[in-house]
Amino acid sequence: MAGVSRTTVSLVLNNVRSIQISPETRQKVLDAANELGYVPDATAQALARRRTKLIGLVLTRTQHHIATDAFLPRIISGLLTSAKKQNVRILVDWMETEHPDSAYFELARAKRIDGMILSTPRLDDRALKALEKVDVPTVLMGKIDGLNLPFIDVDNLKAAEKATAYMLELGHRAIACISSAPREYTATPERVGGYQNALTKAGIPINENLIRYADFDPKSGYDCMQSLLQSGESFTAVFVASDNVAIGAKAALREANLRVPDDISLVGFDDIPWAQYSDPPLTTIKLPAELLAQSACELLLDLIQDGNAGQSHQMVLDTELIIRKSCKPL
Repeated sequence: MAGVSRTTVSLVLNNVRSIQISPETRQKVLDAANELGYVPDATAQALARRRTKLIGLVLTRTQHHIATDAFLPRIISGLLTSAKKQNVRILVDWMETEHPDSAYFELARAKRIDGMILSTPRLDDRALKALEKVDVPTVLMGKIDGLNLPFIDVDNLKAAEKATAYMLELGHRAIACISSAPREYTATPERVGGYQNALTKAGIPINENLIRYADFDPKSGYDCMQSLLQSGESFTAVFVASDNVAIGAKAALREANLRVPDDISLVGFDDIPWAQYSDPPLTTIKLPAELLAQSACELLLDLIQDGNAGQSHQMVLDTELIIRKSCKPL
């Protein structure tokens, strides 16, 4: 239609500036493409470039956890923001917690992705060590000590210590803790450890009977709070290491006719949109979810372009304590 060779069409549509093509010819090709409704064939481009321009977000949790996670949409939003700037697509997949060591590699081959981001990796995942030695660029959203893979994370230890210290400043001494997830997930030991550090610095002995481990969702928060209330242990405040889990914890308190903050003070973690609109508005740790995801995406794209660029890349983002109305001084 444009009356030029296929080579000229390719040079124009790929915006190759190193070859001189007259403005008139360039416009003629663009007009023809527009009139024909031409859209590039992504598969053909991938074969030509040996790149799919497709990256994977791998969630190492169950489908139930994914469906009930109020935090995940912010992660996906952040990834999409960075990916669209680079004209890259995102494939979201999930992996059962029990999987063979080769599962990550099979995913990369079967889906033809250029690299992957692993969200909430597990500390006991043996397959992660093998990813150090293969040509599958990988970025973790979560820190695992002793693993030489690029990662992006927040300072969970410092954040949890900050949240607990705030309740201590208000005069609370008997403070319970409900984790965000089981012990095997990266953030759990750090958030529980930060809670314990704050108590230790205040000269308060650690009472293991006041610590419960949730499982990402509100139901697990409800169960953990019920367990604390039925334990016979006395407490005036609770640090819940996930706002999503805190939804269930608050429901258990309400069911027991206990009011927040009049009877029990509560601090969460993540600052999901629900937190500021709850009754009362939840004091929580603000985690920069979108920035976390954008940083992970940008680092992965750098790795894909230059395989050696990210091996020493480790980024730890800070958090902020957002004080609302779910705590009161004693």
